[in-house]
Amino acid sequence: MRIGIDVNGVLRDTIGKFKQTYEKFLIEKSEVFENDEFEYKITEPIDSLTLTNHFTFKDEEEYLSFMFEEFPMQIFGHAGSTELSTFHDLQDFYLENRDKHEITIFSQEKGKTKPATLFFLSKFGCEVESVKFYNQTTVDRLWEDYDLILTSDPELLSKVTIFTILIKYNTEYNKNSKITWNVDTFKEFNELIKKEIK
Repeated sequence: MRIGIDVNGVLRDTIGKFKQTYEKFLIEKSEVFENDEFEYKITEPIDSLTLTNHFTFKDEEEYLSFMFEEFPMQIFGHAGSTELSTFHDLQDFYLENRDKHEITIFSQEKGKTKPATLFFLSKFGCEVESVKFYNQTTVDRLWEDYDLILTSDPELLSKVTIFTILIKYNTEYNKNSKITWNVDTFKEFNELIKKEIK
């Protein structure tokens, strides 16, 4: 079986690190320079991946610059894992299944977020051989490449097909996605593969 494991929201707490970086470099900085008329603020809960609905920016250009030019390493490279044991559990899963299944880690990235993501994976000692990046143009190829996908992305979860098994990694921003298989931890995913999905 060809198994694809998403980075964002499953292995990496990208939203948490985005929030931390936003607070440090925009909110705290604007508090120092009180004459700045624009108010940077966070609207919670963060229940969607449209980050501009939850984090204020002066315009789209500032948001894109913040995310992909100024702080990609801080956000994508230095983020924490979703759980304390994420990469320990991933390693267990990999060692148990590498001879039975083709395992790939995939992520939607662009520009400088690609090397930052590779740094993130190396920082946690990830030993999975195959890492694949995709974008909005190549996203549909995921359904051709994998028989099973573990993701937290609501957009991917909305594309149910009869050819690919989807497993939802539960988050605040995907709670409205209705999927048969759901897990709250990577360890649960490993157990699900062993017991239910051969």
